[in-house]
Amino acid sequence: MSIAASSPPARHPANPAPLLVSLIRPLPGIGLCAAVTAAALLAEKAEHALFGAAWLEALVLAILIGTAIRTLWTPGRFWHIGIDVSAKLLLEVAVVLLGASVSAGQLLKNGPGLLVGIFATVAIALTLSYLIGRFLGLGRRLALLVACGNSICGNSAIAAVAPVIGADGDEVASSIAFTAVLGVLVVLLLPVAGHALAMSGMAYGTLAGLTVYAVPQVFAAAAPLGAQAVQMGTLVKLTRVLALGPVCFILSLLTSRLREETDELPPHVTAGDRPKAGMPPLHRLVPWFIVGFLFLSALRSLAVLPTASLPALQQTSSLLTILSMAALGLGVDIRVVAKAGLRVSLAASLSILALAGIALLLIHLLPGL
Repeated sequence: MSIAASSPPARHPANPAPLLVSLIRPLPGIGLCAAVTAAALLAEKAEHALFGAAWLEALVLAILIGTAIRTLWTPGRFWHIGIDVSAKLLLEVAVVLLGASVSAGQLLKNGPGLLVGIFATVAIALTLSYLIGRFLGLGRRLALLVACGNSICGNSAIAAVAPVIGADGDEVASSIAFTAVLGVLVVLLLPVAGHALAMSGMAYGTLAGLTVYAVPQVFAAAAPLGAQAVQMGTLVKLTRVLALGPVCFILSLLTSRLREETDELPPHVTAGDRPKAGMPPLHRLVPWFIVGFLFLSALRSLAVLPTASLPALQQTSSLLTILSMAALGLGVDIRVVAKAGLRVSLAASLSILALAGIALLLIHLLPGL
């Protein structure tokens, strides 16, 4: 009796459908952001044609148009993935590309005074913001979250500090609820202040780097006053972000009791809502796009990047930033201010004003800005 040789099982090619779906799903939202971007660019050109100058840059117009659309219409889940990708990933890519136009020597040539001033500004702003929050009746954990968000880097700082101090879900949500709206207001209003004060590009870039929440938003806030403001603002902001690691470490030593307290929690919240205590992972303290920015900046400082590639990289970075500002506007719900609560909103607003005042004092004290 012969035994037929068994044939090996047929190998089916890997199913490309999941990958294809993951690539296609963001397209509607990205397309919506691209449409808002096109409208902003056309509006800027119309300003030039009518008035000979653009009073509102495409960056600002993209935020305003996106916010107007979001106020009149709430995009459904069909649009959300692409809007989120545009607001986060594409903006982070823009920041990385921006590194090609920035030389680290620009920050170093101002001497150690600016570096010391940046860290001193963070320390003073943290203290003032915390005291403002406590004066307005915020709990200690919530006051610390608001202080770190305002003084360092917005939501990223809040997310990093929350497990260190044992903050619960409600406290984290309350502290970040106002950040989106206040961040957009700072991006829109800071250039007006810069023009009103007749600030130089170096001085205004320092102001933007010390006051604007997120690294990518510094680009949007500084762009109306020129390339020098963008470069200086980004370098100052990156230095400010580096304070997040030491702040988390210090808080981990000073706030051990806060991680154990439960008396500040609302009745329906349990300790399970708190993230696990301890230092946050390294990628939260040093995001990938900051590493990429520093890498390209180092290549630029060492004259490794071809000079011919710089204009294309700068234009791509600028276009991606406008696209991301459109996404930022589409993600802003001005009604979130009411949900944040009056005390949190007032604490965040007063804290950002205090930070701006400290930054202006530093600029006044430092020569060459």
